[in-house]
Order: sequence, then structure tokens, then C-alpha cells
Amino acid sequence: MKVNPTYNTKEALLKLYNKPLLELVFEAATIHRQYHNSREVQMSSLLSIKTGGCPEDCGYCPQAARYHTDVEAHKLLTVESVVEQAKNAKANGSSRLCMGAAWREVRDNRDFDSVVEMVQAVNDLDMEVCCTLGMLNEEQAKRLKNAGLFAYNHNLDSSREFYKDIISTREYDNRLETIENARKAGITVCSGGIIGMGEAVEDRVGMLLSYMEMETPPDSIPINALVAVEGTPLQDQKPIEQWEMIRMVATTRIAFPQSVVRLSAGRTKMSMEAQALCFMAGAGSIFAGDKLLTTPNPEFNEDKEMFNILGLIPKEPFQDGEKPVSQPDVIIEEKKKKAAERQLALEKARQEGFSPRKVVSVEK
Repeated sequence: MKVNPTYNTKEALLKLYNKPLLELVFEAATIHRQYHNSREVQMSSLLSIKTGGCPEDCGYCPQAARYHTDVEAHKLLTVESVVEQAKNAKANGSSRLCMGAAWREVRDNRDFDSVVEMVQAVNDLDMEVCCTLGMLNEEQAKRLKNAGLFAYNHNLDSSREFYKDIISTREYDNRLETIENARKAGITVCSGGIIGMGEAVEDRVGMLLSYMEMETPPDSIPINALVAVEGTPLQDQKPIEQWEMIRMVATTRIAFPQSVVRLSAGRTKMSMEAQALCFMAGAGSIFAGDKLLTTPNPEFNEDKEMFNILGLIPKEPFQDGEKPVSQPDVIIEEKKKKAAERQLALEKARQEGFSPRKVVSVEK
């Protein structure tokens, strides 16, 4: 049961969300145990492979170029650097690596070629590979799938009605289209939202209703609490109560019994007891490590201690789908072939006595 038909209207979802908390958690825990191993929680790591300089105006994001924040922009990481950090994440218990780039959309250039190679390399480490790169078309999605991408993250963020209050540079339907492109390519979809941006409860369940209306709902749904960053339009937004995160996790679990509910940004503000209630209510994944893109996140050791106390077990990779097989990328292979041909031609010319003309500067 991918969607719970009992709660497929906004009115029903609102009634569910507003249930007495312990009754809500109990219902969610019951459903969670029917479809998942309640002791398993996936440890995932999120790596910013290209930080800052984004042209969009998402009100919550410190990576937008138009906002003055402490985030330092850096160019795309090298494939070697990503592999090194992926190995470190795996050694610390992560079975999934999500690579995020501060792009509005994917462009067919050398940077995207590098991302394709990153996907191939991390998939070869027997880790689930997830990417969040902004909007992408069908052909780009196919290249990522062919490289071995397991999941693509593209959040709706909130309801269609509230969305326009926080973002103007990308339409809600653009996000739905990207999700559909990933799905068409055979990539599992990771899509959720952020609470605590000033939205009403109606907007939180409105976002869930958007997923219910899809032909196939997301395979995993991350629930984020806003981390207000100085310099962004939402910098003065008060932190939400941790009970609101518990309610949102529980409601999402009940509405989408088979999806993985991911407890994402905002965990630093939650006590271990509150996180335990989220796990009881159906959260099946956390991001581990010292940074969640550009905001703080609990360190590996803290999470390991919490797992030991609560009796949780790190989830192994590819429990929710087969490991993708990385295939050679036609575009990259063709570029390598042409580069090799040019190098061979240059070597041959040198052997025949050719040498490049030296340019001598003339001082005026």
C-alpha cells in the first residue's frame, strides 16, 4: 500500500495531523512495523559537491548568490575528493551518499560529466548514490541512471499555495516535472519538504496531498525543520517545537506506508528523546556526519551512541531496491576517444619534426 486511502483528502489529513500526539504516534508505529523493520535506520551522508552561487531566491537557502551569508562558494569538487569522502562516510556507517550541487538546473557541460563519473565511482563502492542537482530533463536523468544513480532528490518544499511565498525563480510545476523525469528514467524518487517557514498546518498536509496525487508517490520523503540562517529572508523565523517534527513524521508515515520517511535537517535542535519518538513514529533514515550541506548536523559518534542506547541497527544499502549497474557513459567515452586521438596526432607530428610556434611578446 503506497498511499493510505483513508487519508487521501486534505480534510482527512488535517484530522490525522491534529490527533492527540500519543495516539498519532501509536498509529504511525503500528503501520511502520507492518511495512518496515522498526529497528533499522539508514545512516546517510550529504556532501555538497558545489557550494554557493545559486541564482535562485529560495527564502530559506544560504547558498543563494543574492543573500549575504557566511557560506563560502566553491567550485565543483574533483571526482577523487568525492570518492575519498564517500569512503570515509562508509567507514563511519553510512550506506547512502547524497551529493548536492547549488545549481538551478543541470547543464550539459564538463561539470555534469564529472558528476556522472562521481556517481559511477561511488556506486562502485557499494553505496546507494543520491543526487540533488536542481532541475533536469529526461536525457540527463537517463545519463544519471545509466551511471548507477539510485535516487534523485527534488523537494516540493511545501504546498502549492505557500510555495510562491518562499520561491519565485522556479515554478511548482517545474519541480513536479523534474520528479517525473527522474521517475521515467527508472530512478527512485526522494522528495519532501521543510516545516517551520511560517506555513500553516494546512500547507504541511497540502504538500503531502501533492504527493498523494502522483501516479507513483516518492520512494522516500525527507522531513526537514527550517534552520534559519542569518542573511536569508527567513533568518528571524522562530524554531519550531520538536513536537511538530514528530507530528509531521507520524502523519507522513501513516499517509505513505511503504515510503522511507527521512528525518533530515534540524536534528541538532532535537533531543535524543524527541528523535526516539520520531523513530517510533516511522522515521527510517537520518543524515549523519558533521555537516548537512551548509548547516550543522550531529557527528557520527553521537549518532552511534544514540543507536546503541535505542537499540537501532544501521540499515544496509539496497534494501529498498536492486543496486544499479554502472554502464560506460557514451558522451564521456566519446570525449575521451577524441582527446586520445588528438594526443596521438600531436605525438605523431612531433616525431615528424613539428613543434608548436612560440609566441614572443614585443614590448612597446
